[in-house]
Amino acid sequence: MSESEPLLLLLHGLGANSKVWDGLVKLLPERWPGPWLAHDLPGHGFSGPLKRYSFGGLAAEVAEDLPRGRRVAVLGHSLGGAVGLALASGWFGVQVSAVCGLGIKVRWSAEELAKAAELATRPNRVFDTRAEAAERALRVAGLTGLVAPDAPLVDRAIREADGGWRLTLDPAAFAVGAPDMPGLLAASRAEVLLAAGEHDPMSPGAHLAKLRPDSVLLPGLGHNAHVEDPAALLPVLDRLHG
Repeated sequence: MSESEPLLLLLHGLGANSKVWDGLVKLLPERWPGPWLAHDLPGHGFSGPLKRYSFGGLAAEVAEDLPRGRRVAVLGHSLGGAVGLALASGWFGVQVSAVCGLGIKVRWSAEELAKAAELATRPNRVFDTRAEAAERALRVAGLTGLVAPDAPLVDRAIREADGGWRLTLDPAAFAVGAPDMPGLLAASRAEVLLAAGEHDPMSPGAHLAKLRPDSVLLPGLGHNAHVEDPAALLPVLDRLHG
């Protein structure tokens, strides 16, 4: 494996963790010529929390775990897509050659931002049973019906604590707010692709097209396109590799 090949960095969305990419990872050996890394964002999975959540703060923490001097191609979903765009600015010492933001919510109402801010202040509830915690973890990540309650993703999303079970997600992560998409796109030093499932209610194609006319819609898929049909992302990987 040549060290000239870019590292593929996979960044999950809010409430999920690195195991959300398991379906795609199984397809990588025959499709991606370089190494890859699926990363738990701060406050998710096995990564520790931040004192304050911002897209720059998240990007800075992710950058600490990346090899210096190696090109990186980023495929990020939702929150992870915005973090990928922040990394592509070059401000964090990472040489990003290409980035795809999948399913990024680019328009936020005042009510939606207020709801997110309120969620960020809620304590991390303790559930009596693993099943209850698993149900909550999948609902927060928007993965109910897509991921089984006994899947590795759920094992990473919950833990035993205080006589019960709680999410590993730090609720304060909801305070990250809305990304400044025009600013992130303008600052990017990398090739940028915006994509979403054709039926993604959080990232409608019309919204993406206003920002990037060359945005890609994945037919028949929703917000978690990478979970619904991992193979649908293979053409996106080809574009990231260049």
